[in-house]
Amino acid sequence: MRGRGILTISIIAGVLTLIGGAAISAQDKYTLKVPGGLAFSEFKGYEAWQVVSISQSAGALAATLANPEMIKAYMAGAPGNGKPFPDGSKMAKIHWSPKKLATFPAATVPGTQQNVDFMVKDSKRFADSGGWGWAAFDYNASSDTFTPATLTSKPAQGNDAKCGLTCHTTVKNSDYVFTNYGHR
Repeated sequence: MRGRGILTISIIAGVLTLIGGAAISAQDKYTLKVPGGLAFSEFKGYEAWQVVSISQSAGALAATLANPEMIKAYMAGAPGNGKPFPDGSKMAKIHWSPKKLATFPAATVPGTQQNVDFMVKDSKRFADSGGWGWAAFDYNASSDTFTPATLTSKPAQGNDAKCGLTCHTTVKNSDYVFTNYGHR
């Protein structure tokens, strides 16, 4: 009986060691950086930012979030008031694959996360890209990890923080921001 108890404790200790090791080795997304570009850590806490708007495009549902500085500017009327967003403004756009809600099939809800895109306003650091820097990180659900997006990602990510300028030039008159603050 005593031998079984020791064996049981040994097995439990081994399992806990494996679980603990896996938890310790889990990815810290805040160590990632786009080569030559923005770091994920520049957006730490984005998960709790306020929602600006939601959207749906081919194959994705998205929520656009903004930090308090950007929300304050939106509330003051930016960019429609003709004023640019202030330095320190940050946005995150999270994309998910759409899925039907099992308990209410008429509803489409976020399924597996696809990626997260970031924007930061820093007119000195990004003077040659409208004052904005961009980054995109692809999400791998099977490993629960992020990687810097590449030129084959959607959206495509080059190896610098100016990757979003080409697309965002179409909204130059809105300080390079597509998303309007949703009325509440």
